[in-house]
Formats: sequence, structure tokens, C-alpha cells
Amino acid sequence: MNPYDCTIVGASFAGLACATTLAHAGHRVLVLERKAEAGEKLHTTGLLVKEAVESSALLADLPPVLVRRLEGVRLYAPDLRAVDLDAPGYYFLATDTGALLRWMAGRAEEAGAEIRWRTPFETAGKLAAGFTLGRIGSTRYLVGADGPTSRVARALRLGVNREFLFGIEHEYDVRGIPDANRLHCFLDRRIAPGYLGWVVAGVGTVQVGIARRERGGAAREAKAALALFLDKIAPVFDFRSSPPTSVRAGLIPCGGVVRKAFAERVLLVGDAAGTVSPLTAGGIHTALRHGAAAGVAIDAFLGGRSADPGSRIASAYPRFRAKRLLRWAFDRFQHDGLANALLGTRVVREAASRIYFHRGARR
Repeated sequence: MNPYDCTIVGASFAGLACATTLAHAGHRVLVLERKAEAGEKLHTTGLLVKEAVESSALLADLPPVLVRRLEGVRLYAPDLRAVDLDAPGYYFLATDTGALLRWMAGRAEEAGAEIRWRTPFETAGKLAAGFTLGRIGSTRYLVGADGPTSRVARALRLGVNREFLFGIEHEYDVRGIPDANRLHCFLDRRIAPGYLGWVVAGVGTVQVGIARRERGGAAREAKAALALFLDKIAPVFDFRSSPPTSVRAGLIPCGGVVRKAFAERVLLVGDAAGTVSPLTAGGIHTALRHGAAAGVAIDAFLGGRSADPGSRIASAYPRFRAKRLLRWAFDRFQHDGLANALLGTRVVREAASRIYFHRGARR
């Protein structure tokens, strides 16, 4: 059997961006995914930032039915007092995340990529010009896009993520919440140490969740903390009598890019590479951007037009120097009393606006 030109492990945002790009270039591309279908057992809220929507060619004809526009943030102090943050022209898109990933998988297959569902990555043995993948065959290039605890990284002794948040989110079949055009974010160190809670009016559903520093026993502690969060926000949004229609949960890397994201003919992308903001935990934008860039670079390498691009692609990954420093500070100095006292001040509003919108608050 002829080898695959590139095998990509993981059919989420980074993996599908890479696969679609390479398949469009005419390569024989295989995607391995242990789940039964795209969007199964989601681990992400699925928010798209403006930059991701407007810079990714892969989203150029994104079906409007899959998204819902949000144009501001309401940030709540631990005592539930709130400030509104706005930046003219800036927006987020809530998504029907499962449907979005199924749409992206369909686009990859239309381009010519082969996706094998229910097929986990098992092993990779080094060959002179690629890897053997056991019963699957062989490949000239291997991409690990298999999430925060990447099996590709461990099998090939690449860098691994070591710092995490753990997120848990309920979806509710509830129509109409107050100020549904805003992303509602709640600070509370007791419930969500190291991060925050949120309420988002999504696509035909309302998403309610928290993320918190992972210190062991993450799933059990997060489930209990989410129950506390639902009680806390009941004066603003009361979901306690509504059973959730689904639950999303999982680890979120927050330590920055892994120490070694590549080796000969293998590259990590997306969460596997740690390209998630240590501060905001946003990773879809970088997954799409660098997943597609990896596809372009691997195409050039496979076509004999460049050297192995692993070092070049990994060096372009964001270093997150300032955000890693802010993560360090937030982990150690998050204080509910200070948040209550200072949230409405201009300095804090400006800082929050730069985090959410990458610019200052509207005066």
C-alpha cells in the first residue's frame, strides 16, 4: 500500500484546518479520530473571536445558521455587581459547536481527506522517510492534533502540557435570557479559582459553565463547583429547575506552548502544542491559524520545495510571555474583595477590555 502523504491525529479545529489545506493541495491525507463523529463529547464552549472569523479562509462561507453574534461583555464582581464592556466593531460568535465541527469535517472530506472515525492513534515507528502506524499503514508526515493530553506527543517523546484548567459546562434548552447579546462573565475565586464562570446565549441553547485551576480530582470538584455557581447566579439567571440537555467538560492547557512541539517529520498543533492563551483559555483562533499554516508548510516540504517545516512552524507559535506572567499573577493574587472594590474603576475596566477585545474600553 502506498503511504499517506500526511496523517493527522485528531478531527477538531487544528486537525481539520491542516487536513483541509493539505487535501486541497492534492495530497493523500488521513485523519484518525477516536470519536464516532465530529463534535461528539465536546470539550469547548466553541466561542469564535472576531479575529478567527475574519482571518480564516476556512470559515469564509460559514453557514449563518451555525453561529450567533455577541457584541459585548458583562463582567460581574463576586458580589454580582456588574460593568458592561464594549468595543465598537468587535464581536464574538457563539456556535453550534458540534454542527460546526461536522461542517468542517465535511469540508475536509470534500477536499479529498479521508477521516477514519472510531480509530484511535496507537503507535508510530520511525521509518527513513516517515512513520509506520501499525495496521493503518505508513505516512510521510505525522501531525498530532489530538488535544491537551496528546498520545502522539507521548509516543514520540515530544513536549506535553503540564498546566491545566478544568472546564465544565451545561447546555440548557431555555429561550431568551436578559441581555442575550452579551457574554456574561462572573469572577469568584471560591467557585472558579484561576478563571471565571460564564453564561452565553448560544445557538438554540444557553451555555452555563465554569473553569478552574486543575489541582487533582478535577472532574469531581468542578461538578460541585458548578452546582455552587448555579446557586450563586440564580438572582440573575436561574437555571436550577431546568435539567441540562448536555454537558461539556475537559482539560484546557494554560501553561503556554510545550517545550518541544516538533521532531523530524512530526509536528504538534492546537491544544496538543499548547497554543491556548494561558490567560483567556481561548484556543480556536490559534488552532485554525496555525493548523492551516502547518498544512501550507507541510505541502511545500512534501513537494520538495522546502526543508522539514517543524522548527519554522513551531517558532511561529505564540510565546504568550505577557499572558503567562498574568496567569502566574492571577493564580496567586486573585482576590474577591479586591474584585468587588475595583471592578468599576477605569483602570480595571481598561484592563478587562484589553483582555476581551485587545483594545481599551469605550469611553
